[in-house]
Amino acid sequence: MGNSALKAHLETAQKTGVFQLTGKGLTEFPEDLQKLTSNLRTIDLSNNKIEILPPLIGKFSFLKSLALNNNRLTALPEELCKLKKMESLHLNGNHLRQLPAAFGQLSALKTLSLSGNQLRTVPTQLCGLRHLDVVDLSKNQIQNVPDTVGELQAIELNLNQNQISQISVQISHCPRLKVLRLEENCLELSMLPQSILSDSQISLLAVEGNLFEIKKLRELEGYDKYMERFTATKKKFA
Repeated sequence: MGNSALKAHLETAQKTGVFQLTGKGLTEFPEDLQKLTSNLRTIDLSNNKIEILPPLIGKFSFLKSLALNNNRLTALPEELCKLKKMESLHLNGNHLRQLPAAFGQLSALKTLSLSGNQLRTVPTQLCGLRHLDVVDLSKNQIQNVPDTVGELQAIELNLNQNQISQISVQISHCPRLKVLRLEENCLELSMLPQSILSDSQISLLAVEGNLFEIKKLRELEGYDKYMERFTATKKKFA
């Protein structure tokens, strides 16, 4: 892409606060964006070939939304964690194995999408985020859900298409968790904590495609309590 095209995009972004340049084969984060650190609210560089998110990302202190879906990122810089106004972060389809240690400082974050990466566990850093609504960790390599998950504030947690065979009973203590997606994992029925049914806020539990028949779920203690929540929630959305 020529410099004139980039310049035109920068001029538009200066007026709109939105910089969107998707599917252009970019191999690096455009350094010229530095000129707009105080203007930009949204950056979307999805469907490119970017391998490194540079530390300068930390300078975009007004950024609310960052999308880098389908790039080639293997790590994220600690500087990303300075973005205190960021509400949505979309990093699907990269090669991320972990999140920066200070990720819990992204205090405004509401939506986090990390589908199709190489995470092996549910990042503990997420538990410090008080405003999280939706966390998508589907299509990773997560094998177990640890005790720390009980502190997760999310309303929806998507763990579809992982390799989960163990889930901490603490998941039923999540204060706001309403939707839990565990489709296509490696769960035996005995490994599904019954407290999810009998003693949690969860009103939608999606567990198709595991190592048990769905109808067996109905035989578990607490299933009727779960169905009460399920039905009540359905009425709300009807």
